[in-house]
Amino acid sequence: MKRLIIALIMFSAIALAEGQKNYALLVIDIQDFYFPGGRSELVEPDRAAEKAAIAIRTARETGNPVIYIQHKSSAGMEINDIVKPAPGEKIFVKEEVNSFLRTGLKEYIDDLAVDTLVICGMQTQMCVEAAVRAAHDFGYFVYLFHDACATRNLKFGDREVSAADVHASTLAAMKSYAAVLSVAEWQTGEK
Repeated sequence: MKRLIIALIMFSAIALAEGQKNYALLVIDIQDFYFPGGRSELVEPDRAAEKAAIAIRTARETGNPVIYIQHKSSAGMEINDIVKPAPGEKIFVKEEVNSFLRTGLKEYIDDLAVDTLVICGMQTQMCVEAAVRAAHDFGYFVYLFHDACATRNLKFGDREVSAADVHASTLAAMKSYAAVLSVAEWQTGEK
């Protein structure tokens, strides 16, 4: 059974990479306030944004929609230049962690007749995780790019948790909701 599931995921990854799958790319909160000098700096946001930019370029080249999610903020709200939307690409502004909550995102995706969502963005354990879980619960097949997401160091009580550990533990949990892979694996169909 496990081999069958792995084979199905690999087949889906190959079909998606070859543009045979109807998908939309969700770019979540890759905004200036998460970059150096912003009010909520993450660990290595540039690296994650550069990987997201590759996914965006691929989606555009294959004619699949790129949808931006932007968290409302009083400062640094702009979508970062590394992943700037092209004219006509849809942007949803949200005030909640979950991108689907009170934004019209689900209705928009349903109007596109999309059955698969590819997700990247910031922060891994917050808005990205919420979108992945919600998308799965709505019945979409979900891919999550682990190298096109970023987070920060966190603290719980007197315990410091590194961004790398926050990222890894979140991705480990997300494997129940999404096919978690790198942008390169997605593009080449490797798993």
